Amino acid sequence: METQPHTIPRIAIQSIAAGLLMMAFFTMIWATAGHFGLAGRDHNAELIFFGVLSVLFIANAIRLFSIAKQFPKLSADEDKAEGKRSGMWFGIIFGAEGLGIFIAVNIVTNIGHADLVMPVIALVVGLHFYPLAWVFKRKLDYYLATWSTLVAVCSIVFTLNKIFSADDILAFVGIGLAIATSCYGLNMIYQGKRLEKMAV
Repeated sequence: METQPHTIPRIAIQSIAAGLLMMAFFTMIWATAGHFGLAGRDHNAELIFFGVLSVLFIANAIRLFSIAKQFPKLSADEDKAEGKRSGMWFGIIFGAEGLGIFIAVNIVTNIGHADLVMPVIALVVGLHFYPLAWVFKRKLDYYLATWSTLVAVCSIVFTLNKIFSADDILAFVGIGLAIATSCYGLNMIYQGKRLEKMAV
């Protein structure tokens, strides 16, 4: 009996693998920010925790890239069109995020609130997940966008009202956003394994 060919396109596996590498990078960026805020008060526990997760993301990305060759390239015109559409919108949103961060950082700096730099960066990052939810048709993005945005808004309120120290705010934002990117990474691992099982 002939084996049925894979119906999962190669780009789907490669996209998850690339996403995992991005989540490993951004998880460590935010975790490092949180680490500086904690200043060793947690005995580096959060840095170790998120570091282990990042290594897990990288290991799974490498594995997915290696097995991607077993899957067919895009063939259907609809798949190619959808791939181009998603790629175009991802580029636009990513570019808008960069511009938004640049504008937000300059605004708070010029009004004398340099202490809001990290919170407003987190706010832009949180908000950019909402359009990504539409582009990639993922419900998870809405939840994590809301989580990240709430972390950012709370950190802005805490800063303006001087409820916590600058270090505590940095720890709060860093760990809050690292949790979000870690959830993305763990979901990508799950999705990658799900696609593998569907192709068997």
